[in-house]
Amino acid sequence: MAQEVRGVVAPGKNRPVRVETIVVPDPGPGEAVVKVQACGVCHTDLHYKQGGINDDFPFLLGHEAAGVVESVGEGVTEVAPGDFVVLNWRAVCGQCRACRRGRPQYCFATHNAKQKMTLTDGTELAPALGIGAFAEKTLVAAGQCTKVDPAVSPAVAGLLGCGVMAGIGAAINTGGVTRGDSVAVIGCGGVGDAAIAGSRLAGAGRIIAVDIDDRKLATALRMGATHTVNSRSTDPVEAIRELTGGFGADVVIEAVGRPETYEQAFYARDLAGTVVLVGVPTPDMRIDLPLLDVFGRGGALKSSWYGDCLPSRDFPMLIDLHLQGRLDLDSFVTETIGLDDIEAAFDRMHGGDVLRSVVVL
Repeated sequence: MAQEVRGVVAPGKNRPVRVETIVVPDPGPGEAVVKVQACGVCHTDLHYKQGGINDDFPFLLGHEAAGVVESVGEGVTEVAPGDFVVLNWRAVCGQCRACRRGRPQYCFATHNAKQKMTLTDGTELAPALGIGAFAEKTLVAAGQCTKVDPAVSPAVAGLLGCGVMAGIGAAINTGGVTRGDSVAVIGCGGVGDAAIAGSRLAGAGRIIAVDIDDRKLATALRMGATHTVNSRSTDPVEAIRELTGGFGADVVIEAVGRPETYEQAFYARDLAGTVVLVGVPTPDMRIDLPLLDVFGRGGALKSSWYGDCLPSRDFPMLIDLHLQGRLDLDSFVTETIGLDDIEAAFDRMHGGDVLRSVVVL
């Protein structure tokens, strides 16, 4: 029997969000209904609201979430009612060419629930990243549910659903950061700070945080950065080279998603070094690099999709590291809020006043 719950809807481009009554259907084959306990406020949700993703309004926002499975549909075996899960937006298919090659983290046919959640008048909602978790309950594909240790706080666990996993994975999975490496991270928001935390976890020897906001640089130091560079007043390429013996960093992670910062990352890496783009650009952005420099500097230019993570492998591992005291996820939570506070949370996020606001239900 369908349920009616409260959820946060973006009704149109750049219009204020509002709390509406949402109809959540019973789960069909391969689907699950999850009682949401916490959901982070991510820049991607703001992009949806601004029309920067697509124009499939109205959107049911929220995707960085954790909760408890309430019910499952036919054929679901990987999770059961009562399981504590982190929601992920890349449920792997197991059948595409990437999955068949043993690289499911690159799955090219990820999927979502087939049924639609709606408003009470029948208007279909487009759930953000196929999740829609700024709601008391949400309907997802069962493969989007990843079981983790229920000892962890839901407000912390949910962060792995997007930003924190993207940053940690950009460092460890995509960038291959390892013991003794020098790393530079350009852009110290939630994803950039997670890349710093991931680099520290991997044993990097020197971690250089770059941003234009001294508040963010102070936070980056708490997350594990060894040095900071304010690129508003200092040339970041020269500063990174100076801090790495004149060579450049082994791995440079660009967590902004702009041509000018990507160019800085390109020239701030050592010969045969790696650039990782985890910041999300807009469709109109272009970059112009001399092809001879691309060839002559060697190394690798990589993009990081969701931290190139495999949720079933990475989420439980990172939760365990947190519970062991080896990965401080609590530091990412600046404040906890309610469903009615999300519009104000977007303003604080846009102003750089918070690392993460987390909705707790």
